[in-house]
Amino acid sequence: MKLVFWHWIFLFFVLLSTSQGMSSDGLALLALSKTLILPSFIRTNWSASDATPCTWNGVGCNGRNRVISLDLSSSEVSGFIGPEIGRLKYLQVLILSANNISGLIPLELGNCSMLEQLDLSQNLLSGNIPASMGSLKKLSSLSLYYNSFHGTIPEELFKNQFLEQVYLHGNQLSGWIPFSVGEMTSLKSLWLHENMLSGVLPSSIGNCTKLEELYLLHNQLSGSIPETLSKIEGLKVFDATANSFTGEISFSFENCKLEIFILSFNNIKGEIPSWLGNCRSLQQLGFVNNSLSGKIPNFIGLFSNLTYLLLSQNSLTGLIPPEIGNCRLLQWLELDANQLEGTVPEEFANLRYLSKLFLFENHLMGDFPESIWSIQTLESVLLYSNKFTGRLPSVLAELKSLKNITLFDNFFTGVIPQELGVNSPLVQIDFTNNSFVGGIPPNICSGKALRILDLGFNHLNGSIPSSVLDCPSLERVIVENNNLVGSIPQFINCANLSYMDLSHNSLSGNIPSSFSRCVKIAEINWSENNIFGAIPPEIGKLVNLKRLDLSHNLLHGSIPVQISSCSKLYSLDLGFNSLNGSALSTVSSLKFLTQLRLQENRFSGGLPDPFSQLEMLIELQLGGNILGGSIPSSLGQLVKLGLECFLQPI
Repeated sequence: MKLVFWHWIFLFFVLLSTSQGMSSDGLALLALSKTLILPSFIRTNWSASDATPCTWNGVGCNGRNRVISLDLSSSEVSGFIGPEIGRLKYLQVLILSANNISGLIPLELGNCSMLEQLDLSQNLLSGNIPASMGSLKKLSSLSLYYNSFHGTIPEELFKNQFLEQVYLHGNQLSGWIPFSVGEMTSLKSLWLHENMLSGVLPSSIGNCTKLEELYLLHNQLSGSIPETLSKIEGLKVFDATANSFTGEISFSFENCKLEIFILSFNNIKGEIPSWLGNCRSLQQLGFVNNSLSGKIPNFIGLFSNLTYLLLSQNSLTGLIPPEIGNCRLLQWLELDANQLEGTVPEEFANLRYLSKLFLFENHLMGDFPESIWSIQTLESVLLYSNKFTGRLPSVLAELKSLKNITLFDNFFTGVIPQELGVNSPLVQIDFTNNSFVGGIPPNICSGKALRILDLGFNHLNGSIPSSVLDCPSLERVIVENNNLVGSIPQFINCANLSYMDLSHNSLSGNIPSSFSRCVKIAEINWSENNIFGAIPPEIGKLVNLKRLDLSHNLLHGSIPVQISSCSKLYSLDLGFNSLNGSALSTVSSLKFLTQLRLQENRFSGGLPDPFSQLEMLIELQLGGNILGGSIPSSLGQLVKLGLECFLQPI
């Protein structure tokens, strides 16, 4: 009898609940769906005829049919979060990440007192983070990153001893980091980077003794880094790149667990701290652009897991420790822009995974070890502005990942490997101001990716390979001050070329009319050669040309009238040739000209007065021609004037 009695009681309550229709949580979700614009596969599944929402897409319930989770991540949801969210009293997990939700976080969210995980990241949310979220005392994971939140971080938010992960990066938050940060005693991850936070890092951070990750990069934080960080013995990641921290590194770790330690682009001074020698787990160490002094410590060679060592733009002195060669996993080594001396250790050849080697702007000298050039993973080697000597071995041409090799202002000698470029996807080559001899490698642009080729101020000879100027990716080519001969090759694929300097060589032949294909060219300097013939009328197709220097050649004929189409020209130098005709009327329409040099040619006739149009002209050189007549009054304001040929001087 008792069993039958309880059966009827249970049936009664089931019928009662059914007769009452949708549950309160279901009604709250339906109300919420009026402000959140749901995709059709969710909207059609959320049916008002259901007794509970527990079978709806994205909804999870407990044994009593109360909604405890709502996960609509990456579901193309838009609209905004309505206040009805606060009616879900049993909600533990709310994940709406990676959608297009906009508007504010409703204050009513603070009523979800059971919430443990909140993820609203990667949306279009804006406004302030409401202080009412401080009521979420059970919250352990908070993700609001990559939105447009502004204003300050509420003190109440950080007064939570259960919070373990806080991700607020990628917003527009300002103000100070709340001192209440120290009350998050369970905190493991604090990501605050890419905001506009200012002020100091509170010393209370030392109370977060379980902290493992602290990301502060790209803010406006200042002051000294608190010594209380020493209490956080399990800290693995500390990245404060691009702030304004000052002072020396005062904290230390005896049992160091650091894996990433980066303070680049701050105002840190002093020496690299000795306690770092305890950090055998270090994978990335970065102090770029600070005021560090002293020597690079030998203990860096103990970091067997190190992949990034970035110490550039400081005031470090002394020798490069050969022990760095023990960091066999090193991929990126930056020691540039310091005051380092001596030679590059041969031990660097042991860095078989090295892709980026930056040693430029130091006082390094001696032969650069040829064995380093055999590291197959090399991508960028920047050695410029040192005193390196030695040759480039042929093995350099075998590197299959090499993109950038910049060696200017050194004393390298010998022949550039003639196979350079055959195997490498080269993007930039700059060998300016060395003592290289021999020819330009003919296959240097085989990878069709070369953008910058600068071989000026060497002793190169031979002709310019036609394949060099037939390089569709090339933007700048500079081979000035060499011993190059032969004619200028035809231009076939030069649509991206913007700067070309072939000056101070012994090039001859005519100007190829095909240079009109270089439609982006802004500067041409072919001066101090033996180029002859006429200036092709195709010059008028170079409508982006700003500077043209063909001086000190053997050109003859008149200036083509088509040059008037080069309306952006501000500097035109055709001096020291054998050009003739009436020059000034041809160039008078170039209203942006500031410099016009036509001296030592065979221009003749009187001097018309077209200069009222050339309002920006500040230098005019016409000496050594066969001109006559009076000087127009409009020339009286020129800063520099060379008119030695005129009958009536000013």
